[in-house]
Amino acid sequence: MKKLKLLILAGILVTISVLVTFHWVGYKAKGLTYNDVDRIPKNKVGLVLGASRLAPSGNINLFYKHRVDAAVALYKAGKIEYILVSGDNSRKDYDEPTDFKNDLIEKGIPAERIFLDYAGFRTLDSIVRAKEIFGQDSITIISQKFHNERAIYIAQHYGIDAIAYNAKDVFKRPAREYLARAKASLDLLFNVEPKFLGDKIAIK
Repeated sequence: MKKLKLLILAGILVTISVLVTFHWVGYKAKGLTYNDVDRIPKNKVGLVLGASRLAPSGNINLFYKHRVDAAVALYKAGKIEYILVSGDNSRKDYDEPTDFKNDLIEKGIPAERIFLDYAGFRTLDSIVRAKEIFGQDSITIISQKFHNERAIYIAQHYGIDAIAYNAKDVFKRPAREYLARAKASLDLLFNVEPKFLGDKIAIK
């Protein structure tokens, strides 16, 4: 019985910690995410966080589509000069950055204004590499709001001046975002580093 009580208590504490962390991350990003392209401040670089082009059904992934549209809107409004796409390219048959680049070009973004980060395996990697590899201390993050809030939280930890433009959402915040925010906090607490760093790449 005592063991059961301890397990229940531990479960309650973990649940409370996850909920507190979730709301703390949102609080830290308050006032730094924008829905209106006319109101968002200008920045040199917009960082598009990666996503698979296709959903499991084989149809276009709407998270991906809306991020492409958001990046195009920012660029055409003159709110960013360059687009840095950071995503997963861990397999030969899976290349998020190149998929984004192809669709951005198709929508009128000049190829020379697009830079690719093939080692953006997760949000932390994308944010840290934007600073350490691509030399950006100030960025406009482009993703859905729930993701943008977590990305800003990570960016703040690394001394990056980050704002975000909210791509159209597909549905209200995914349940896994609760765990993603808790994991992000633990990563920062234990100074988890990106999987890869490497040579510097100038965006110009």
